[in-house]
Amino acid sequence: MTPGQRRGPGRGPARREKADDFGLAWKRLFQYMDRYRAPFIAALVIACVGTVLTLAGPNLISEITDLIEEGLAGVMDLEGIVSICLLLVCLYSVSAVLTFVQQYIMTTISQRTASNFRRDISRKINRLPLRYFDTNTTGDVMSRVTNDVDTLGQSMNQSISTMATAITLLGGSVIMMLYTNVTMAVTAILSSLVGFVFMAVVMGRSQKYFERQQDDLGDMNGHVEEMYSGHLVMKAYGGEKAAKAEFDRINESLYKSGFMSQFLGGLMMPFMNFIGNFGYVMVCIVGAMLCIDGRISFGVIVAFMIYVRLFTQPLTQISQAMVSMQAVAAAAERVFEFLDEPEMEDESDKNVRLDRVEGHVEFRDVHFGYSVDKEIIHGFSADILPGQKVAIVGPTGAGKTTIVNLLMRFYEVTSGDILIDGVSTRNMRREDVHDLFCMVLQDTWLFEGTIRENIVYSNPDVSDERLDEVCKAVGLYHYIHTLPDGYDTMLSDTGGALSAGQRQLLCIARVMLCLPPMLILDEATSSIDTRTEAQIRHAFDTMMQGRTSFIVAHRLSTIREADVILVMQNGHIVEQGRHEALLAKGGFYAKLYHSQFEG
Repeated sequence: MTPGQRRGPGRGPARREKADDFGLAWKRLFQYMDRYRAPFIAALVIACVGTVLTLAGPNLISEITDLIEEGLAGVMDLEGIVSICLLLVCLYSVSAVLTFVQQYIMTTISQRTASNFRRDISRKINRLPLRYFDTNTTGDVMSRVTNDVDTLGQSMNQSISTMATAITLLGGSVIMMLYTNVTMAVTAILSSLVGFVFMAVVMGRSQKYFERQQDDLGDMNGHVEEMYSGHLVMKAYGGEKAAKAEFDRINESLYKSGFMSQFLGGLMMPFMNFIGNFGYVMVCIVGAMLCIDGRISFGVIVAFMIYVRLFTQPLTQISQAMVSMQAVAAAAERVFEFLDEPEMEDESDKNVRLDRVEGHVEFRDVHFGYSVDKEIIHGFSADILPGQKVAIVGPTGAGKTTIVNLLMRFYEVTSGDILIDGVSTRNMRREDVHDLFCMVLQDTWLFEGTIRENIVYSNPDVSDERLDEVCKAVGLYHYIHTLPDGYDTMLSDTGGALSAGQRQLLCIARVMLCLPPMLILDEATSSIDTRTEAQIRHAFDTMMQGRTSFIVAHRLSTIREADVILVMQNGHIVEQGRHEALLAKGGFYAKLYHSQFEG
């Protein structure tokens, strides 16, 4: 794949068009949070109680105003005013404590949910077939784990708690306004009704942009990850222009979706502020007219002015919460989309295991294709005896690595069967099949840690003597001991200052510590010089004594000592035998072998 190309669902122009599933996303999110139902309901109840206590304040302030107004004309009732003020302080203090408790519970729930999402995504990755990763980039998957889950964790708490308190405050203020004065309450409600209509219209138009923004963010992460990991190739082939053009395309799309989502979402708050102020003015006008007519007291106007603020405040809060809820819905949809991907077959009921492995491997008429309409392995059959060293050779695209992937059950055969010691690998769990092999691949894999940690990996009890023995066998001993920290030298995930050959030697040393029943070498010495290769081949020969081993190689000089050479072409075995016999035959293998030494 060249720089600039996109692939798979959710990438570039090929992105799947998704419906506006705001409600469905939140429904699934609440179902996912069902384990926290009790504390969630408790938090909502606490929020509602705290809000109700706040709503009691304006009526008490109205009483204080009336007492002050009466005192100006006669004797001031200071004792009554003080008692009401103390009651107000108690109410607002209890409301503040309840708000703190509610925020603590909701923050805990939202972060626990985000943590559960990350855990489920991590488990999901281990249950997904390799076919999924063939069609989706690492960057897009990482975006779902980081950006989307972080959006859920950060915005969910704010949106849910704000929405709960705002709705309670809105409903409670309406009730209190109707209880205080129906005429003024109707005035406030009608003047604010247009705000709800506007909010519904904006929500309907902006949700698609929130979804597109999250998708574009995944595309951006995928592109950056591809260009970073393939930076040298991109520079060597002059792909900067194509890479920059692709980056600009994604960046422009992200700009547009981000602008529209934030612009439409940002329209809500200033418009709702305007509606709130408009309602405030209307209430003041109507209240003044009623007060002049003597139908209400001045204290009622004061209380109603506070109620109007309490009524319009949740309108603004609801608009803010809806923006957050739209972002949460878009992120949740992407996370659930990943969690809904088809998984590998559940094999918990399979209990067939090979305790004593002889290494007899049989391929019976194996057919396979990465897609249903394109078969690449056609009737592959081979019988490998225990302890044999088997080489698989052929031109590029012949199916050599595919056979290894099928043997390890990274992919399932379309038809036919693969047996180990007479037991079909279909009847064994994948992890049990993997335990029978160790692989050395052409692509090296190192993680951030010390050289020791990278070599011993899952064998932490390896002694220093054994470690020295293995490193001497692969030719790393001298180099490691020239480093200031020796085995404790830290490496980055790219290998740091190690050359490509040294990184591959580390991976080979890792395999030598495992001593598995069977071994697979897929172009294991492709990055190593000829002299070191001879040394490693000798070490491999020692390690493979009595073990069935499979060697995939393009450099045919490295497999002359193989017991059986399987020559593949277009998914078929066209020849098989030992090196000398195949050369004497003068067929396809002989042409491949001699072509490497022409000139």
